[in-house]
Amino acid sequence: MKNKILIFSIVAVLSFAFAKAQRGIRVAYIDMEYILESVPEYQEASKQLDQKMQKWKQEIDQMANEISQMKAALQNEKVLLTKELIEEKEEDIALKEEELADYQQKRFGAQGDFLLQKQQLIQPVQDQVFNEIQKIGNQKKYDYVVDSSEMAMLYSAERHDISDQVLRAIGRTGKQKSRERKQAEKDGAAERDEPYLSVVEAEEKEAKEQAKEDKKEEIQKAISERDAARNEAKRKRDSARAAKAAAYKERRDKLMAERKRKKDSIQAVREAARQKRIEELEAKKAAREKKNDPDGE
Repeated sequence: MKNKILIFSIVAVLSFAFAKAQRGIRVAYIDMEYILESVPEYQEASKQLDQKMQKWKQEIDQMANEISQMKAALQNEKVLLTKELIEEKEEDIALKEEELADYQQKRFGAQGDFLLQKQQLIQPVQDQVFNEIQKIGNQKKYDYVVDSSEMAMLYSAERHDISDQVLRAIGRTGKQKSRERKQAEKDGAAERDEPYLSVVEAEEKEAKEQAKEDKKEEIQKAISERDAARNEAKRKRDSARAAKAAAYKERRDKLMAERKRKKDSIQAVREAARQKRIEELEAKKAAREKKNDPDGE
């Protein structure tokens, strides 16, 4: 079965190569890391994200140090504490450890703030780069555009590297609107002087324009679906966090109420014992005074 699949794959590749043989396969490559490092917006986004990451790590380290100090203090004071106080301090440490685990998951988990904000800050820049690569690929009639930063290239000719072309295209995006307006004016003038087209030529032109519009609609639809998926994921994540926070608060309130009940019970027992002791002392004192009183005889 594997041999059949291999043979079929080889035949498919050869067929594709034969189909392209008339004009030759055009391949270009880009270095995505080089491109992104050269984009100021990407650098700024990475800097902002790194600052937030360092702040979150400091908060996590601070919480971990606080837990370590609580454990060390308990270990030093254990011989002086009652069993109830030891259990109470151990419960406090367990709660702090749970808070730390929840915070780590919130910031650096699979659905945490780090990955979410990385996507929010960096994704627009990456989308811009990908759009320019698509444009250049279509304009230059490339069959493939590969990323040299993600694959091992044993040899590549410099003339096939279009990284700087992508960077120049990105650098011109700020003037895109004015260029489009000038181009529209040129197109309008061209339409006025446009020569007569045959029925077939007119149909081909209309089909090309319709294909462009369809492509734009597909891209817009994909963007809308992606945004909807992101919003739905955020809603689910916020809902899960809220449910988890409510469960944690309920568990903590229950634990604190149980702890208060134990304290009140112990305090009541101690108070009753103390009161009984006072009454016993007062009774003994009264008996001694009565015994020493001559009139009492």
